[in-house]
Amino acid sequence: MSRLFGTDGVRGLANVDITADLAMRLAMSAAEVLGRSAREAGRKPKAVVGRDPRASGEFLSAAVIAGLASSGVDVHDVGVLPTPAVAFLTADMDAHFGVMLSASHNAMPDNGIKFFALGGHKLPDALEDEIEAGLNTPPVLPTGAQVGRVLQNRAGQARYVAHLLEAIPNRLDGLTVVIDGAHGAASSVSPEVFRLAGAEVIEIGTEPDGLNINDGYGSTHLTHLKDAVVRKGAHLGIAHDGDADRCLAVDAEGNEIDGDQIMGILAVDMKSRGALHEDTLVATVMSNLGLIQAMEREGIRVKQTGVGDRYVLEEMRASSHTLGGEQSGHVILLEHGTTGDGVLTGLMLAARMVATGKTIAELGTVMTRLPQVLINVKGVDKARVETDEGVQAAVAEAGVQLNGSGRVLLRKSGTEPVVRVMVEAATKDDAQLVADRLVAVVKDRLTL
Repeated sequence: MSRLFGTDGVRGLANVDITADLAMRLAMSAAEVLGRSAREAGRKPKAVVGRDPRASGEFLSAAVIAGLASSGVDVHDVGVLPTPAVAFLTADMDAHFGVMLSASHNAMPDNGIKFFALGGHKLPDALEDEIEAGLNTPPVLPTGAQVGRVLQNRAGQARYVAHLLEAIPNRLDGLTVVIDGAHGAASSVSPEVFRLAGAEVIEIGTEPDGLNINDGYGSTHLTHLKDAVVRKGAHLGIAHDGDADRCLAVDAEGNEIDGDQIMGILAVDMKSRGALHEDTLVATVMSNLGLIQAMEREGIRVKQTGVGDRYVLEEMRASSHTLGGEQSGHVILLEHGTTGDGVLTGLMLAARMVATGKTIAELGTVMTRLPQVLINVKGVDKARVETDEGVQAAVAEAGVQLNGSGRVLLRKSGTEPVVRVMVEAATKDDAQLVADRLVAVVKDRLTL
């Protein structure tokens, strides 16, 4: 049987895969596993619960809260807030754990449940497995005064906003910013904090109705943002996803500034302020070679991990590194948060613009993106991609052909019989030529 927890909690089609019954049982099991330390100390566990604005979050959060309270957990329901806000409040309020209901950038019909441990950190696999195993165990149901209480806590947004304002190194006066909230969890928070920091804010995608989250807006749909920035003559565009744990940017001419460029900009800034631990940036193997080359020129080392912000975070925590992230816009500033925070990332970019007097386009020239081709090869035995002699010989030959001016990455999908072939080269034509050759070898050697 496949594992219930994926790389970012439990996610699926709401009311089919993610039902109220599952949400309640997960909450009861989490109450037992994550509330253990509190009970051993003779105290009631305390949890923070938040959600994004999608309609299914209303009944799913009610189910989670019911499961927690019936298991003897005092619950602070903070309502609609970004994922990083729930992580922050878990730590800030000394809660024993937090729960966020969101499917991030997925379409509205999906939803998900993710847990944060003490301190607002993502759970290790072992704790997720223990929670999953607990679904088959009868819950412990206290009675009388030992049942949990539920507090509607609407002060969480103000606490989170104050935290963000304390984190940025300078104000944003004189800057005009278009913010695309994806009709998601940051629709209220992001415009508010940018205005309080001194920016003039133009809003799009900030009218959630429960059904329109990620629908044509946000970090996976930049067309509206690019148009608004150019039409309004803004200095910067910021796009969040549904739960606001990622950020992409747009310059004054409507060009995208991706996660690699954002990390490059922030790494140089942090190094100049002595805030980049060991002058090291943590990124995944999918980050563009142009970022690695640029960081080498700036005297910054790049540590690379497997794909997924959880692996970036694990490496950052293990080595106390202060900056890491993904090309998709998940950026982790460990000094200020325990997870990717799209609002904080946007604020830091804007602050860098004001501090240097440079446009975001000028700052983005810290790196030059190499042309990249990514092809998904379906219906193959992905388990053999790293051991098949023919495939590995073709990879080695491609490396010789690129001669240091590009790179090759073959990666197996975590959920499908798919091998992802990624090639970067000096030109798009060169990358396409190498990628096509590798795809042909993968199909010949690994087709099921």
